[in-house]
Amino acid sequence: MHFLPEKIDNYVVNHSQQEPIILKELSKETWQKVLNPRMLSGAFQGRVLSMLSKLIQPKTILEIGTYTGYSTLCLVEGLSTKGKIITIDKNEELETLQNKYFEKSGFRNQITQIVGDATKIIPEIKENFDLVFIDADKSNYINYFHLIIDKMNPGGIILSDNVLWSGKVVETLNPKDTDTKILLEYNALLNNDDRIETVLLPIRDGLTVSRVK
Repeated sequence: MHFLPEKIDNYVVNHSQQEPIILKELSKETWQKVLNPRMLSGAFQGRVLSMLSKLIQPKTILEIGTYTGYSTLCLVEGLSTKGKIITIDKNEELETLQNKYFEKSGFRNQITQIVGDATKIIPEIKENFDLVFIDADKSNYINYFHLIIDKMNPGGIILSDNVLWSGKVVETLNPKDTDTKILLEYNALLNNDDRIETVLLPIRDGLTVSRVK
């Protein structure tokens, strides 16, 4: 999703770090073989995720919504030497493609894949997290926040994707549009919860950065 004028957007992309070759290959294969390839984080947002992870240097990352593993490989770039990322997705059909690129990445030993319902899996995870990336079903964003907030280390970062939802968050709400309704409530929650401080960045379809106090 592009909210900037095309010339400005192109300038921004052209003057930002380019994606590694392995991610270009993963992106190409995703577009060739997987339904809804627009769900892919994409090169520019991927570099943003990589940069944020490198600045944080997390020991533990939780990713809710693996898809084909593109964002996983961006986030893992910033992991500390013995750090690990747990990534959850409900679509078991994508596991083979994920594994193919996780093996090629050199980070295989630091990535734990879990297939299933994140709302049931997260309560069973014992670790606390330095970084969480939420990019899954929008209807559960609020549930995910409540599940992870007490598992965040002080100073930990929660990244939430698609929070502008193609601009629907500023349009007249269709009563039948549950996802937009939930995202409006979620954005308000992040902005008003005293346990975190939040900034919403208009990057692609909207990326919120929330820091745990």
